[in-house]
Amino acid sequence: MKLSTIGLFVGLLLAIAIAIGGFSAFLGALVIGAAGLAIGAHLDGDIDLTSIARGRRD
Repeated sequence: MKLSTIGLFVGLLLAIAIAIGGFSAFLGALVIGAAGLAIGAHLDGDIDLTSIARGRRD
C-alpha cells in the first residue's frame, strides 16, 4: 500500500475523531497515531528505539 493512501486514511480517521469527540479526541488520536508510527517504523527497521528504552547511562 502506498504511503499516500495510508496518509489519506489517517487524515480521514483524525477528521472523524475531531468531528465526533472534539479537540481532546483529536489530540488523543494524534498521540496514539504517532506512537503507532514510531512502533511500526521500529519494526520495519527504519528507526532504533532501543536507545530510548535504555535511557542515559553515565
